[in-house]
Amino acid sequence: MNPIKVLVVEDSLVFRELLVQGLSKDPSIQVVGTAKDPFEARDAILKYHPDVMTLDVELPRMSGIEFLRKLMPQYPLPVVVISSLSDKVFDAMNAGAVDFVAKPAVSERRQLENFIKNELLVKIKIASTAKISKIKQQVMPQETHTFTSQGKNLVIAIGASTGGTEAIFSVMKDYGPDLPGIVVVQHMPPGFTDMYAKRLDNQCRVRVKEARTGDRVLPGTVLIAPGGDRHMHLVKVNGMYQVEIKAGPKVNGHCPSVDVLFDSVARVAGANALGIILTGMGGDGAKGLLAMRKAGARTIGQDESTCVVYGMPKVAYDLGAVEFQEKLSNIAKKTYYVLNTM
Repeated sequence: MNPIKVLVVEDSLVFRELLVQGLSKDPSIQVVGTAKDPFEARDAILKYHPDVMTLDVELPRMSGIEFLRKLMPQYPLPVVVISSLSDKVFDAMNAGAVDFVAKPAVSERRQLENFIKNELLVKIKIASTAKISKIKQQVMPQETHTFTSQGKNLVIAIGASTGGTEAIFSVMKDYGPDLPGIVVVQHMPPGFTDMYAKRLDNQCRVRVKEARTGDRVLPGTVLIAPGGDRHMHLVKVNGMYQVEIKAGPKVNGHCPSVDVLFDSVARVAGANALGIILTGMGGDGAKGLLAMRKAGARTIGQDESTCVVYGMPKVAYDLGAVEFQEKLSNIAKKTYYVLNTM
């Protein structure tokens, strides 16, 4: 199998060299070139034809986000963004990046080595399998749907990974405040989930916030599991759904884990739940979605043609956990249809 050809775009000479050294230790990776700004990067792309590019958001002469917006329509390429704690990373995802990692402190060598081995390399390998659309999907106007089954104690649970930040937004923008409460696990580094929640809150008609223990799952409200070392569980207190955020070991390599959330929804909500699994590598959430379906819940999986990485939804589909398989653009409409039949 040929190694993955990687182009490293980073303006800091020290960090750039450390990245090259760390990535080159993996025999499945070949660093074919480096660039300190988007103009050098453009030339290197034409010269080396990399499989994956790592990209800093803050670059001289042109921002990484502007570069992505110019690059992707002309030369679609899987991009992993390396970013300090900033909501600009979501602009980069919107511009076409596949995934992102949080930039570590260069002064701490052990932390940097751990970052390259356990985070960046993993993201690069996943990105190399991603499906990159030559032209970004046209943003369609928000559709208006009606939820007619209000009064029932229903809950919606959503899980996603690679490509999920944009996929979740694509679904949420068509959700109205009349829908049952929504709980979400999106694999994301700590610190970024709060910014992502606030971004969605500004862009969508539903209320979105990073979840805290004791938050009630209310109609028209979306609770996003915080990134880090804690899982999100659905619980029932005095007949009302709440979330509990508590520490636990990684499940399927992730914390928070979609499986942990879905398993808790299966136990607590049973047939009063709708589970949705979106784009992502691996199988996190597949068994949990199956548990939900066995408990009487309805389930939706994103189809292969619209997934950045058809991993999690595929495993779920193969297990028999997916009742309806839908294109991303149709999931919001299907949500209303399913809820109105419950």
